[in-house]
Amino acid sequence: MNAPALSSAKLVSGSIPGHLVSQTLPAVIGVAAIMSIGIVDAYFIGQLGSAPLAAISFIFPVAVASTSLGVGVMVGINSVVARALGEGDFERAARRANFGIVFAVLCGLVMGLALWLLIDPIFTAMNAPPALMPLIRAYMTPYACGFPLSLAIMGFNGVLRGQGEAKRTSTVSITYAAANWVLNPILIMGGFGFEGFGIAGSAYATVIGWGIGVLTALVLLRGTPLPLNLALLRDCSLIDPAKAIIRVGLPAAFSNAINPLGLAILTSLVALESEAAVAGFGAAGRLQSFVIVPLLGLSGAIGAIVGQNWGAGRHDRAREAALYAAGFCVVWGLLIAVGMVAAGESFAKVFTDDPAVIAEFALYLKIAAWGYAGFGLLIVGNGIMNAVDKAGYALAQSVARVFLVMLPVALVLQPAMGSAAIYTAELAANLFGAVSAVVLVRHIFVRHSAAWVRR
Repeated sequence: MNAPALSSAKLVSGSIPGHLVSQTLPAVIGVAAIMSIGIVDAYFIGQLGSAPLAAISFIFPVAVASTSLGVGVMVGINSVVARALGEGDFERAARRANFGIVFAVLCGLVMGLALWLLIDPIFTAMNAPPALMPLIRAYMTPYACGFPLSLAIMGFNGVLRGQGEAKRTSTVSITYAAANWVLNPILIMGGFGFEGFGIAGSAYATVIGWGIGVLTALVLLRGTPLPLNLALLRDCSLIDPAKAIIRVGLPAAFSNAINPLGLAILTSLVALESEAAVAGFGAAGRLQSFVIVPLLGLSGAIGAIVGQNWGAGRHDRAREAALYAAGFCVVWGLLIAVGMVAAGESFAKVFTDDPAVIAEFALYLKIAAWGYAGFGLLIVGNGIMNAVDKAGYALAQSVARVFLVMLPVALVLQPAMGSAAIYTAELAANLFGAVSAVVLVRHIFVRHSAAWVRR
C-alpha cells in the first residue's frame, strides 16, 4: 500500500460520529444551497402568475428525475473510488476517477438530447394542459441543451466525495447556487433596463450556474490526490473502471430516478383535480425539498464513510455509521414534520395569495410531512447499499416503493379522497421505504458478518 493511498483513505480511522459530522455538515450546506434555487425559482416565477407556477410544478419532477439519473452516476463514481482507496489501490482509484468524469459527461450529452427530443411527449403524458405547453417548452429547451454541464459537475463531485472531500464538494454547490441567486431575479423579472425572459430566465440562470460550477470543480479537484489527468486512460484497459462504475451507477441512476418518476406520476394525478391543486402540490414540494436537506446531505455523506471502511475490511465501523445515521433520520424527520404541519398555511402564503392554492399546500403538508423520517431512512439506506456494491437491492426497493405501494394507494383512494389520496400515497410509500431500507441494510451486514466469520 503506497503513501497516497494511505493518506487518501482518511475515513477508515478516527471517530465515526466525527466523520459523520465533518462529511455531513458541508454536504448539508451544499444541498441547502442547491435546494434554495428551487425556492427562489418558485418565488419569482410565482410573481408571474398562477399559470407559470403551475408550469414549473410540472417541470419540477422531470428536472428532479433527470438530475437524479446524474446523481446515480455520481454515486457510482463515489462508490468505486472510495472502495478502491479503502483497499489501498491508489492507481485503480485514479483510473476510476478519471474514467468516471468522462463517463458522466457522455451520459449528460445523451440525456440532454433525450430531454430535448421528448419535451412534448413527456409533458403530454403528465396531463399538462395545452395552455401551459409554451411555458414548459420555453424552460425545457435551454435546460436540456445545458444539461451536460450538470453531469460534468456530478462527475467531479463523485470523485471529490469518494475521497472524503465534502468541503470541496460543498464549495462547488455553493458557487453554482450563488450564481443562480444573482441571475434568477434578473433573468426572470428583468432589471437595470432589461425586460427579463419570464420562466425561460430561470432555465438560463440554471445553465450559466452549471458552467460556473464546472470551472470551480476543475480548480478544486487539482488540489486533491486524484486530480483530472486523462492521460491515465491512454495506456490502460477501460473495462475495469467501466464495469465497476456501471455496476453501481446504472442501478443507482434508475433507483434515484424512480422516486421522482413516482412524483411525476403523482403530479399527473393531481392535475386531474385542479390547477390550484397542481400549484399547491408543486410549491409545497419545493419547500419540502428544502427542509429535508439534512437528510439529503447525510445520504450523500454516508457513501464515502461506509465505502472506505467497507473496502478496508472495517465492517464494524461501517455498521456503526449506519446506526448513527438512522437515528438522526428518525429524530430530524419527526421534528420537521411537527413544524410543517403546524405552520403549513403560513408557509404557503410566502408563495401565493390564492386561497385554493394555500389550502392544497397546507393539506399536502398535513398528510405527507409524517413520512419525512421514513424518506430519510430510505435515501440513507440507498446510500449504504450503493456504497457496498449492492445497488441492485436499492433499485428493487425503489421499484417496489413506487409501483407496488405509491401508485396502487393513489389509484384506489383518489375517487373517494381526491387530492388527499395522492398525498396519502406518498406517505405510505415513504413508510414502506423506511421499513424495507432497514430490513435490507440489516440483511447485508448480517450476511457479510457471517461470511467473514466463516473465513
